[in-house]
Amino acid sequence: MRISDSLWRKGVVTLVAAGGFVVLYQATILDSKYAARQALLREEKAEPGLGAHLRFVATAYCTGDVTASGLPPRTGIAAADQDVLPSGSIIQVSKLGAQYDGIYTIMDTGPIVRGQLLDIYMRNCDEATRLGRRTVQVFALRLGWNPRASGPSLLDTLLPWRGRPKPGPQAPSPRPIPSTELPQFPESRR
Repeated sequence: MRISDSLWRKGVVTLVAAGGFVVLYQATILDSKYAARQALLREEKAEPGLGAHLRFVATAYCTGDVTASGLPPRTGIAAADQDVLPSGSIIQVSKLGAQYDGIYTIMDTGPIVRGQLLDIYMRNCDEATRLGRRTVQVFALRLGWNPRASGPSLLDTLLPWRGRPKPGPQAPSPRPIPSTELPQFPESRR
């Protein structure tokens, strides 16, 4: 009994296969609410890294003469925990409000800035007070002062052997020079 001998058998096999594909497709589709919940969990528990979307709590400050990096505070500077976002990190902040969304550089830290807390500098203290505490989304563009901390370049990713040091020729070990090879100078008389 071969399937190809009967039109009825071909129809049954086709219906069973189509039903199997439909059941498989329905079983693997994620609910959009479930996916949104998973995205929020990833933002809360994600390690800070290049390209990571993180959820932070943002506040604002307006006082101080000098930042932890030694520069005077100015617009575009933020304070963060050095263990989470080291000094020199460049971040993009969104969901803070149209006026404050943008690119910030981490140049400061503070005794109460711990964990996923971001403290943004503002010139006007009334404006800083009005900002209050808001949950924001942070996108890490660069980590720390070292440009290599931003992650491997495309070439380093495609050619992993490129970054390894090449073994160079071994320098010959120094050998003592025999006294017969030393230049002989006549003694000068005075």
